[in-house]
Amino acid sequence: MKKQITTLSLGTDPLSKLLPRYAIPAIIAMISTSLFNIIDSIFVGHGVGALAISGMALTMPIMNIASAFGAMVGVGAAAITSIRLGQGNKRAAEQVLGNAVLLNVCIGAVFGGVSIYFLDEILYFFGASDQTIGYARDFMHVILAGNIITHLYLGLNELMRASGYPQKAMYAMLLSVAVNCVLNPLFIFKFGWGVQGSAFSTVIAQCCALSVSLHHFASKSSFIHFKRDIFRFKSSIIGNIISIGMAPFLMNICTSVVVIFVNKALKMHGGDLNIGAYGVINRVVMLFLMIVFGLNQGMQPIVGYNYGAKQYDRVLKALRITIACAVCVTTTGCLVGQFLPREVAMLFVGGDSAESQELIEAVTYGMKSVMVMFWAVGFQVVTGNFFQYIGKPKRAILISLTRQLIFLIPLLIILPPKLGLLGVWISMPISDTMSVTLAAVLLFFQVRSLKRDIQ
Repeated sequence: MKKQITTLSLGTDPLSKLLPRYAIPAIIAMISTSLFNIIDSIFVGHGVGALAISGMALTMPIMNIASAFGAMVGVGAAAITSIRLGQGNKRAAEQVLGNAVLLNVCIGAVFGGVSIYFLDEILYFFGASDQTIGYARDFMHVILAGNIITHLYLGLNELMRASGYPQKAMYAMLLSVAVNCVLNPLFIFKFGWGVQGSAFSTVIAQCCALSVSLHHFASKSSFIHFKRDIFRFKSSIIGNIISIGMAPFLMNICTSVVVIFVNKALKMHGGDLNIGAYGVINRVVMLFLMIVFGLNQGMQPIVGYNYGAKQYDRVLKALRITIACAVCVTTTGCLVGQFLPREVAMLFVGGDSAESQELIEAVTYGMKSVMVMFWAVGFQVVTGNFFQYIGKPKRAILISLTRQLIFLIPLLIILPPKLGLLGVWISMPISDTMSVTLAAVLLFFQVRSLKRDIQ
């Protein structure tokens, strides 16, 4: 009964206390996810070399596509779970849980198997060269073999948070980071396994976090938990999960497409080490965006529950607070990118070799350009997720597509032939500016509609 009261408090507790209660654990959890990639890159950069970082950067599109399927199931299922709990329908929430597990297992197995089979062809298409493909191949063979684990680990963590256990979800994520921090240097420096050691460390760490989630949902004391009859595919539930989860799915797919375009442009105008530089920059950008995603995840159960309960004043207040916090985060990231790019680059690259120094210079040059408009991205990301959480996937998809595809890809096609390497880098802040403007227009009309419903 205690956990039920915790869930129902989403509609009654003050938002000034409720949002931090959900957002802070989610932020820590999302930072933990970002730290996975950062830790891998730092140890690989110092233990293997600059070209190894470039090789790992080539794996980003595959990783993003895998994350796209995981986000589609995890975020979609979490949003529906929050709405069903807000409606007081616990049984429906448990059926969502069962279908999410089945979807994660099936999609994870199929995607992992197909990607391994065609791995070399995929990597060359993504911009690999003979100097970098070996590193990318060694890393992804291990990661893809554990793809089911990755999907279940992320999906169940989302559902644990959405069903009223944000702190436990945070602890599971922190456990995975701690294990990764211990195993990465052991496998790379002590055992000499190179990039494969980093991959093995990642998969083992995710196994540890997954065990926490499985134990939680297997316990009958959890508010929603595993029951034998929930593990049956239901077309209506799957359709809802995919519909709401389509926005983050497309966002990750678009990210993969963008990375492919960027990698090919960087290879043409700058070479392999500039691809590595983009890998470093992207990891820094994602660290700040993960904090914003954590804020969104903290907002998600609050907005979903109160929207389901028709308490629109609480919905709008939660949105305002989240936007303010998100813009503060991305503004901090913008300042780091403008004033500390060289220091950031040196965290990832060790040694005084010519390759290392060239990579540092490439990161410094690219980061200043890429992050100049980053301060406004927090608003755009929160707005897109807000539409998703209130069950309006079309608008969420549109907002996601503009920044990652509709605006950016044409810029990447037009600017680099005219401006060279600079054209690749500045395409991103120009796209950011255009997508933020569109998000502001769409949000204005949605907020006005909700205010009318309150009156």
